[in-house]
Amino acid sequence: MDPLTHFLSGVVLSRAGLGRLCPQASWMIPLAAMAPDADALAGLWGSESYLGWHRQWTHSVAGIPVVAALPVLVAAVRLGRRMRWLGAYAAAVASVALHDLLDTTNAYGVRAWLPFSKEWVRTDIFAIVDLWLWAVWLAAVLGPMLGRLVSSEIGARRGSGRGAAIFALVFLVCYGGVRWLLHQRAVEVLEARLYQGQAPVRVAALPSPGSPLLWRGLVETRDFYAVGEVDLGGEFDPGSARFLHKAGGVAEQASIERAVRATEAFRVFLEFSQYPLWRFVPVDDPEGGLRVEAMDLRFGEPPGRRFVATAVVNAEGRVVRAWFRF
Repeated sequence: MDPLTHFLSGVVLSRAGLGRLCPQASWMIPLAAMAPDADALAGLWGSESYLGWHRQWTHSVAGIPVVAALPVLVAAVRLGRRMRWLGAYAAAVASVALHDLLDTTNAYGVRAWLPFSKEWVRTDIFAIVDLWLWAVWLAAVLGPMLGRLVSSEIGARRGSGRGAAIFALVFLVCYGGVRWLLHQRAVEVLEARLYQGQAPVRVAALPSPGSPLLWRGLVETRDFYAVGEVDLGGEFDPGSARFLHKAGGVAEQASIERAVRATEAFRVFLEFSQYPLWRFVPVDDPEGGLRVEAMDLRFGEPPGRRFVATAVVNAEGRVVRAWFRF
């Protein structure tokens, strides 16, 4: 999920009751809720480093106890002996675990089972930015703050915001359950169709930031990908999808593909990518060369250029340069 959602999750957890475990350092809980994304610092060493480290060890189940210790240490430096160590650590563990759980719900996913498995875990039920979740959680966080301002003006008793925080957590569970059911329905719709006479090999229904009824359908067949909108409030027409044919079937291209797969940029990208679309385009420099691209269709499609690994190959089939860009 996005940083704002993770920050709000920490505030909500703190107000719902976790703040009582470490009353001197309740500010630590939102910090812990954002701590797993410290792996984004890998981006300082380039896009490939970022892709190779983001949502991996710091988002794994095994990494939760270690990551949770970091915000506790920050609080310890500031508060020293005054802090309730056990309570603070328990609150941090819960916050980090919720962060990791939220990140399994979108199309990016996490490598939850490292070091035992490199499998990406994703459920595709929330967009990375979900507007309904934003609205409810912002209301749960800001509403009590505004209420306190009004109460201070009129001299009334201030509320703790606990009820709103608990409501926000209940909403997350119920809303997530509804989205899971709708996602299953969207997958069934995609699997039940033929696409230019071909049956799906696998499908994905990717969520939209707004309406839970709208999904981006991604269908892989033997020869092509089909990309189209699935509106669960209406009929789905597979003929309206955009068809993106796979490159391949040429021995020369297969040899070039093996060469670019050996580069660091493509190795990291293909460990991450779930639906790679390959393109081989002739270039003038070097003479007789090719520009080879692989893009992840979960995050866009041509001519969009998001999550793309690129290599330039000379006429002899050697890789001149390879890189990855978001």
